[in-house]
Amino acid sequence: MTAEPAAVEPHDGDTGLLGPGWAGSAAADATNDTAFLRALLDAEAALTRAQAALGLAPAAAADAVTGAADPARFDVRSLARRARAGGNPVIPLVADLTAAVGEPYGPYVHRGATSQDILDTAAMLVATRTLDLVLDDLARTERALARLAVAHRDTPMPGRTLTQHAVPTTFGLKAAGWRSLVLDARDRIAAARQTLPAQLGGAVGTSAAFEAYGAPDATALTEAYARELGLAASLLPWHTLRTPVADLAGATAFAVGALGKPAEDVLTLSRTEIGEVAEGSGGGSSAMPHKANPVRATLLAAAARRAPQLAATLYGSLAAGDERPAGAWHAEWEPLRDLLRLTGGAARDAADLTEGLRVDAGAMRRNLDLTHGLIVSERLSAVLAPRLGRARAKELLTALARRTHTEHRPLTELLTEEPELKDLDVTDLADPTHYTGFAGALTDRALERR
Repeated sequence: MTAEPAAVEPHDGDTGLLGPGWAGSAAADATNDTAFLRALLDAEAALTRAQAALGLAPAAAADAVTGAADPARFDVRSLARRARAGGNPVIPLVADLTAAVGEPYGPYVHRGATSQDILDTAAMLVATRTLDLVLDDLARTERALARLAVAHRDTPMPGRTLTQHAVPTTFGLKAAGWRSLVLDARDRIAAARQTLPAQLGGAVGTSAAFEAYGAPDATALTEAYARELGLAASLLPWHTLRTPVADLAGATAFAVGALGKPAEDVLTLSRTEIGEVAEGSGGGSSAMPHKANPVRATLLAAAARRAPQLAATLYGSLAAGDERPAGAWHAEWEPLRDLLRLTGGAARDAADLTEGLRVDAGAMRRNLDLTHGLIVSERLSAVLAPRLGRARAKELLTALARRTHTEHRPLTELLTEEPELKDLDVTDLADPTHYTGFAGALTDRALERR
């Protein structure tokens, strides 16, 4: 006999069952269906208040619409189903909000606006609210990386190029580089957040209906509307001028990619055979009890692979025809939300990752010796070329490198056996901890950026 499935509580749309990178994050709550419904209602209420501020509607109408614009009074699932008829959720929402306001002020709901005015404005509200959360988590990440850079300013480690040991570097410089990317992401997110505009233009962007209702000019109403919402006032209606959405796409996709860089490094450096860093609390395995997987870094790496494709859809929608597009605008809604929640989840995971990251300086030092001194061959070449001539220095070092591999002897030992180098302190020259260049000074310079 098959057991009946357990009853489950109704939930607000997508809970993130297949999206652990954003599930449970503040950004998930800021972008769910209820959050979008709240933003749509905020946009409608702000429009009535803006008209009342200019004497185009009674103050009582503004109060009535604002009072009725409570998400708890509306059935988001019903709105979603009914949105199919007209192709967007604003149409059924306006009907429900008008009924909720009732007479005599119901006719002031949505007066003069078009659906795109409200939906675009709501999207910008959701974006600003989400980006504020992202900026908070980026600040956490920046502070954690600054602490790591200071603590490990002079901690030597192998530098790796094309997956192989190259020359030594320091973990402080690596952390400072990660922080620089985080600050670049912060600056782009902050710039985009400050310029996100309200949308108001009526049916084809001429604001003709607002003029018919007595608006003195389009600018005054647009500015009043933007003030009510805390958004920027656009110079023109942007129904088919999609710069704000493209800017959002660029800033958020860059941020996710920037956070993917330290994640990729952590994935490499936390490999069992490398062991130079570890997540503070790694994730477990369903089959292997001994594992502590770098889950935060894994989720960040996954987000960095998804974000560019989501941004590509938004960039593709820049080609929006006529005065109101069919399809291009509609294509934006889901990838925009996905990109916002992906960015919010990535920012949270990056903060958790960097705040808990454990650094094993001993493993870094041990790994510097894996090539038996060959990691400083560049330094030896620079020192020996003036002494022996470039050709002879290269010939000698190539031969010694081959012997280091075949005989499994330290390069220092082989160097001391060379008659040409009897009076040279090869021990110091072959010490990888003494060949980190200006890493310390570069770290200090990077940390001066605020």
